[in-house]
Amino acid sequence: MEAELLKIFDDDRKPLGIAKREEVHRLGHWHETFHCWIISSKDERPSIYLQIRSEQKKDHPNLLDVTAVGHILANEVIDDGIRELREEIGIQVKMDALIALGEIDYCFSRDDFNDKEIAHVYLYDDPLSREEFTLQPEEVSGIVKAEINSFQDFCKGHIHHLEVEGFRLDPSGKNKPFRMEVDRSHFVPHFDYFKQIAEMIRKYIYE
Repeated sequence: MEAELLKIFDDDRKPLGIAKREEVHRLGHWHETFHCWIISSKDERPSIYLQIRSEQKKDHPNLLDVTAVGHILANEVIDDGIRELREEIGIQVKMDALIALGEIDYCFSRDDFNDKEIAHVYLYDDPLSREEFTLQPEEVSGIVKAEINSFQDFCKGHIHHLEVEGFRLDPSGKNKPFRMEVDRSHFVPHFDYFKQIAEMIRKYIYE
């Protein structure tokens, strides 16, 4: 994984060349990622789906994150990122089924980990049941959903707990349903980004 090659950019988004993933995160180069948020807008209470990152992940294990997310490799174009839905969560869709939200820049730094992403963000609007997900255990250990208005209030800091429900893989690999109340410690710490996403999704649903 650390040997993956990524295209890197300067602060003005001018290409600088190609670097290994480990170097990109160590030196803080801008690089491209693919984010797909699955939502269910037609529910009585529209919901957003979140993945639980696998405990095997080097970065942010066991925390809640984008439904499907991954790097755009140096030999790929943006549309190739759709493989993340298939590989991580087993959802087969085509690009024309997704709704483009645009690019969002965000950064996260901790010790020698400097993540500076140009995120190409998409929505997939479909009320999926837990039986439709097939998780890649090395990447994702579960899927939960939360009501979108509550998620937005949570990201803005108006409420400090969020109710989620979904499933998690048990040691045998079976989907085990659960419901719980989470706080910010349960999330990858990208709340400025999450707040932007929640607002975009609300506009898509209600406007």
